[in-house]
Amino acid sequence: MRFMPLIILVLVGFSVPAMAQDLVAGKTKAAVCAACHGAEGVSVIPDYPNLAGQKVKYLESSIKAYRDGQRKHAVMSPMAAGLSDADILDLAAYFADLPAKK
Repeated sequence: MRFMPLIILVLVGFSVPAMAQDLVAGKTKAAVCAACHGAEGVSVIPDYPNLAGQKVKYLESSIKAYRDGQRKHAVMSPMAAGLSDADILDLAAYFADLPAKK
């Protein structure tokens, strides 16, 4: 029991980055994504992926790869070009928080 405060401190420390993202800002920033990925992150275009319910780290690394030129796509590369790291974290958190298509 004497380690309980340390355990709580560690658990809270691990949860802080997840709470740092702004889901409301992510939703606002995601408005432009809706044309291809759907209003709720479920694509209406068969060749475009659903973003709802994807893992935060996957979304973050994918968007950064488009932005940084590591992945190239005629639509996604220019869309991601102007995003800051904070924008990407907000978007990733927002889409990850949405329920995945069943």
